Amino acid sequence: MFDYIIRGGSVVDGSGSGPVRADIAISGGKISAVSQNGDMATAPARRTIDAGGKVVCPGFVDTHSHSDLMVLSSPPPEPKVRQGVTTELLAQDGLSVAPVPAGRRELLKRLVSSLLGLPHVDWTWTSFAEYLAALDQGGMPVNAAALVPHGPVRMAAMGMEARVATDSELATMEGILDEALSAGGVGLSTGMIYPPCSFADDRELIALCRVTARHGGIFVIHMRNESELLIQSVKETLAIAEQSGVALHISHLKAAGHAAWPKVDEMMTLLSDALARGMKVTWDQYPYTAGCTVLTATLPPWTLEGGTPALLARLASPEGRRRINQEFAESPRMSPAERAERGIATWDNRKHTLGWEHITISSVKSQANRWCQGLSIAEIAQRRGQTSEDTIMDLLLEEDADVNMILHQGSEERMKQIMAAPETIACTDGIYGGKPHPRLFGSYPRILGKYVRDEKVVSLPEAIRKMTSLPAQLLGLSGRGLIKQGYSADVVVFDPATVIDRGTYERPDIHPVGIDYVLVNGALAVDGGAYTGARAGRALVRQFPA
Repeated sequence: MFDYIIRGGSVVDGSGSGPVRADIAISGGKISAVSQNGDMATAPARRTIDAGGKVVCPGFVDTHSHSDLMVLSSPPPEPKVRQGVTTELLAQDGLSVAPVPAGRRELLKRLVSSLLGLPHVDWTWTSFAEYLAALDQGGMPVNAAALVPHGPVRMAAMGMEARVATDSELATMEGILDEALSAGGVGLSTGMIYPPCSFADDRELIALCRVTARHGGIFVIHMRNESELLIQSVKETLAIAEQSGVALHISHLKAAGHAAWPKVDEMMTLLSDALARGMKVTWDQYPYTAGCTVLTATLPPWTLEGGTPALLARLASPEGRRRINQEFAESPRMSPAERAERGIATWDNRKHTLGWEHITISSVKSQANRWCQGLSIAEIAQRRGQTSEDTIMDLLLEEDADVNMILHQGSEERMKQIMAAPETIACTDGIYGGKPHPRLFGSYPRILGKYVRDEKVVSLPEAIRKMTSLPAQLLGLSGRGLIKQGYSADVVVFDPATVIDRGTYERPDIHPVGIDYVLVNGALAVDGGAYTGARAGRALVRQFPA
């Protein structure tokens, strides 16, 4: 007797082909059979799911997730699994919770608190291997694979110092990275707008990428600049990958701000040329024109040298505030040499490239400032009777630097241009807390409903491939990403006529419709659109080449 039979669905198997009408049998966490000839019409099963009129496909693989701690929290988070995600890739942007630098656990916690949240999870691990073990034993609602984050690796070797690494320090980083990759990390991540990652030069990144390449891992990068210096950042990123031989994956590919939108054509040409040269290059994208990250990312990167306590001291200092205000005002007129001398060579001054009226506060730590959530920085500044720059600095001081923001920065047409590329993988980049970006709840249903069904930017089989088998292959997740006999039973059943996201920027925390059933490792996690409470997720490791 099978555990489940999913009968009569239109199966889109993740390969890019289909749909075909087929029945799927599941037992012991695996897909036992896929039949198109009706021979399972009377086969016995503990539960039969009628998928007539529905699409059956592999579970979605979210290649940009900030659930590093949330997957271990209680009660378990629902936003990902209820939109069809069955696997998340953790430790993005070079900032995560393992390995923990010796003597710097609290410094690391304060550094990542905005990006990851700090739910009531006991950090009992120190090494990367111990973190993976905690994931595997934690009863997660979805599977999780993890990158090795550049930030903690660098902190272990040289703290939060804003300088080039010595040969000895770089050797220490290489050793820590090698150990973590050997323990099961699927690659290296860095975020070149987030200290301490932003303090690294290309020599450091190339050396670490060579270690990653030896393990068959991938290099996942939030580039140094996605706005005025977008093309220079793409060229730098491609050069690092080409010189190291690593497989490159660019996070949330976009052009941020009106001035950058015309640069997408040249950017896509650069990426196409790299692929033609034989480089391994992919990228991911969330299907919204607004982004979301930590408010500290508006500040010049030197402000975070020494970590969060040092940042707060600078924000409380008249001299620190004077320098920050000066750089907001003067950096657009500085020469490249002067910007480099001041440590802001690639800093995206969002006062200039975006404008404070286009940035809203999405989460704060305290109840006293909860009223700020959902308002733009310009609106908050007006209500507080101060400049926008002083508002940013004071909010960070009042909230212990634990503030997130939403940036309305993208072009719908340019987003769709990137979405249509064969190498584009879907992701959420979902950040928990406060009034989050709606992508946390609705990225995959939005693609399936708005961009596949309604606007036909990509076909259904192609969209499913870019949500399933393409990311599974990228991450080396053997036996996942396809509806195929013997593969793990990560399966989604959705209604193609109704599937859509429902969250808005004003009301983001609304679950989508049309995602009817989700199985994770053969356990029913979503039943009739509702989360069952199942915790069948596992920690997944890359299957390294021989």
